[in-house]
Formats: sequence, C-alpha cells, structure tokens
Amino acid sequence: MTIYLIRHGKTEANEKRLYCGSTDLPLSVAGRQELQNIRYDIKNVRFITSGMKRTEETMHILFGDVPYEIDSRFREVDFGIFEMHSYKQLKEIPEYQAWLDGDNEANIPPQGESGVQMKRRVLPALSEIVEDTCIITHGGVIAAIMEELFPEAGKNRYEWQPKPGCGYVISGNAYQPILQNHMSGGPVQRSHDPETCTDKNLRRLRHKDKR
Repeated sequence: MTIYLIRHGKTEANEKRLYCGSTDLPLSVAGRQELQNIRYDIKNVRFITSGMKRTEETMHILFGDVPYEIDSRFREVDFGIFEMHSYKQLKEIPEYQAWLDGDNEANIPPQGESGVQMKRRVLPALSEIVEDTCIITHGGVIAAIMEELFPEAGKNRYEWQPKPGCGYVISGNAYQPILQNHMSGGPVQRSHDPETCTDKNLRRLRHKDKR
C-alpha cells in the first residue's frame, strides 16, 4: 500500500507568517502560480482532502477533476484565539506566553486545540486507510503523521513539515519526499534514505484505535 501526503499550496497566512489552522483561507495568488508549475505522477489512487478551501484548490490544480472524498479529521490544528496573528503581534500576551511555555505539543491555546488533540483525530483516520491513497492536507497534520510512523528518524514536527505543495510518499516499509516533475526544469529529485516501519506502525494504529 502506498500513501501520498501533500501539503496544500501557499496562503496569505503562510506569506505573512500568521498562525492559521481552523481559518478557512483560499490559496494566495502566488500559491496558485507555484502549484501550476508542479506535476505529480499519481494515478489510480483514492484521493482525500481535509475539505478546507486551501486543500480543495490544491487538489483541483494538481490533479484536475478526479473523484475525491473529504475527511475533516485531516484538518489542521485549531490555534484558537491565536488564529491569523503573528508571533510579533502575540509575544507580549500572557495567554500566548503560557501556551509556548513547557510542552507546546500538549498545551491548549484558548478556544483551540493542542497538537496532542489534533493527533487523536488524525491518527484514527489514517488507520482506516487500506488502499493506495493521496491525502491533500496540512503541514501540521503531515508532521504529526510522519512523527508517529517514523519515530526512529528522530525528527520533530517542524523538521517533518514539508513546504507548501510538497510532501512525502510512504510505501511498504519506507518513505521519501515526493518526486516532483516541474514543467520548467524537468525532474527534480529530492532523495532520502528510506526509513522503516510504515506497515507495522499502521497496524499498531489500527489496533490502538480498536481498544
């Protein structure tokens, strides 16, 4: 079984470095233009988006009018009251300082959700996949999945997070960044030594979900 994880294209929030999870932004003009130059050779798979505008637009630009499904469990983490604000705007606010302090993955932003809570909805959704699938989702979601499936890689969620329009292909017991074929420059190889454990970790997720 092969799973493709692709992050949506760039949005205004990405360009301005704003926290954006639950806010349903479309792609920016630059984000659409960048995706137009990407071609992925992904066929005969099940397609899933998170249902948010930025994943829907990315889906249509990259793959056209292929049939697809929506699974809202693959939505980005909700940053609560910090949505659509930058670090510079928030850094003096006590609630923001408290959220950053200690275990940032477990801390819950006011009116939002923690990274741990996000993983509790994402991982069961992933465990239900039993066929070749391409998921158009979000940077935080992809990072959470990769961190869970490949803990031996020793990467944190920021290191796992791909650039907009990029992602990973997970097949058998290995992963690597997805190979892109750019119209202007031909094949671009982003190689990585394959890491192990996808199949057994997916089985572990399914077992965990049934308990």
